[in-house]
Amino acid sequence: MADAQNKRSALEHEDSLEEARRELKELKTKVEKAEDVKSRLILESLEEDEAKKEAQEEMLACMKQQESLKEEFTQNMKEVQTELQKLSRRKQDLLEELRRCQEELKAKREESCSLKETFTIRAHIPEAEVRFVAPEEESSEESPCGDQLIRGVFTIIQRSGFPLKGGQALLTFEEEKVAAQILRIPRCQVSCDDKSVHVKPRRVALDSSVKFQVNLNVSRTHLKVFGVPAALPEQRTKDRLEVSFSRPSRGGGEVKSVEYEPTTGEGLVTFLHPGVAERLALRGTYDIHLDSGVEVKVGPSYDYELQKFQTFCGTTTRTVLLDDIIDVEDEEDLQDHLEIHFQKPSNNGGEIECIRYISKGKALRAFFCEDTQDV
Repeated sequence: MADAQNKRSALEHEDSLEEARRELKELKTKVEKAEDVKSRLILESLEEDEAKKEAQEEMLACMKQQESLKEEFTQNMKEVQTELQKLSRRKQDLLEELRRCQEELKAKREESCSLKETFTIRAHIPEAEVRFVAPEEESSEESPCGDQLIRGVFTIIQRSGFPLKGGQALLTFEEEKVAAQILRIPRCQVSCDDKSVHVKPRRVALDSSVKFQVNLNVSRTHLKVFGVPAALPEQRTKDRLEVSFSRPSRGGGEVKSVEYEPTTGEGLVTFLHPGVAERLALRGTYDIHLDSGVEVKVGPSYDYELQKFQTFCGTTTRTVLLDDIIDVEDEEDLQDHLEIHFQKPSNNGGEIECIRYISKGKALRAFFCEDTQDV
């Protein structure tokens, strides 16, 4: 009985040892696996540390590059801003120069228009009837080509002008002494019904004027031709012109010579007898035959000379300028009141030959004659 128990205890003990051996073996296996996992994790950790280190180094390099690029960008921005400021200043300088040039151009144009208006000569030459008495004997020195001339002498006188502005009036008295009396008064009070106007008499300074003589000589045998087409050679064109202007049926006559300039299409026909050129010049056009019929313009041949050119300027002796006039009434009524006031001897006035007043906002130009300086 006791042996059986001992044997059973021995078997149980052996089973426990076997179970312990299996557990130990399993634990060793697990430890080995754990060691493998640990080694792998350590290796991965080392690799990650290396990658992290490389990433950090790369990040530091990128940060340094970023700082460098930032500094370069900042420097470039400063340079660009500096250049923009220079360009802006240059632009302002150019705009200022442009504005100044435009103002100078405007002033020059105004001056040019003023000078053009001042020195523009508009002369109406009246028609005059003439009667032929006898031909004038001319020496060979005066007319070496034997040409008979129609001579004219014209005297051109530019009327003096004065710009009359709004709120001003011009009074021309019949006597100089009356104008002199008015000019000695610093301010005149003019009654206008229930109102009064104070005006300032001033002397009228005229713009510069010119006077000259024009000597005009018109040929009776020469005729100018314009607009001749260059359809033929020069010599053939001359021949055709001579033939065309020689036909009496067309109003022509015997031709002495022909001159022709192909580049301008102009020519000069010289007739043997006077009078033909005059008749044709009055027509203005003439039909010639080149390759075909062509109408050309014709005109007189003349030369002129300016002589006795004189310039002068001055002030009027019988005309007075009234300035600083306020429009208390309409233009016509106020002009009547001014005329009545300055006609009275009690106001140092006298007989008025002419008066012209314009209200504010208007302007005109008054002209004076040379002989009496009337408006």
